[in-house]
Amino acid sequence: MTRVLVIEDNEDLAFGLRNNLEIEGYDVEIAPDGDSGLESARRLEPDLVILDLMLPGKDGFRILRTIREEALLMPVLILSARGAEEDKVRGLRLGADDYVTKPFGLLELLARVEALLRRTRFGDDDRSGSAALRFGAVSIDPRSRTVRRSGETVELAPKEYDLLMTLMRARGAVVSRNDLLRRVWGYSESVVSRTVDTHIAELRRKLEDDPASPRHILTVRKAGYRLAI
Repeated sequence: MTRVLVIEDNEDLAFGLRNNLEIEGYDVEIAPDGDSGLESARRLEPDLVILDLMLPGKDGFRILRTIREEALLMPVLILSARGAEEDKVRGLRLGADDYVTKPFGLLELLARVEALLRRTRFGDDDRSGSAALRFGAVSIDPRSRTVRRSGETVELAPKEYDLLMTLMRARGAVVSRNDLLRRVWGYSESVVSRTVDTHIAELRRKLEDDPASPRHILTVRKAGYRLAI
């Protein structure tokens, strides 16, 4: 079942959102403040976050920034009474996928939720209207899970592909080994493993011109890995 996390401190509004989203068939979790909202986003990794900006504890902008810095991939819809253009621009630049101002029309909100989830299911994460994602000579078609280098198909193991897409969707941000283990393999952060390093080496061998001096799949010392696009 598709899970939606609503981070909203207005109890009546949160209750109404939960009821209407559950009627549409979604599994809904409510977080009443910024700190619990961020913890829930990390723990649940929901399919969608509906995020208020004015929250007790961490405000919505801080939550959004942290979500994207930690390479959490779920779409985020900001739902806020702050309708100024600068707030909308700031939210979108921090990585929000949509911005709806209060008061809002319920049917419109539900349609936007459905559109965001549909786009995520079909892997359209480059936000450019094209299904193909690219870096260097490499192109990725998320719909068919096909990877090509200089036009030639490259065979990737399933976990190699998932690892590559996790780095791709981080949009150049550093992703730690622990986060990669958790997202790609489902391991807890307490697990110590060279699994990530081994798969990174294979990706470089298959996708880089010079695997010993990679230009795109980069190691960030004491931090993790990033993809230079």
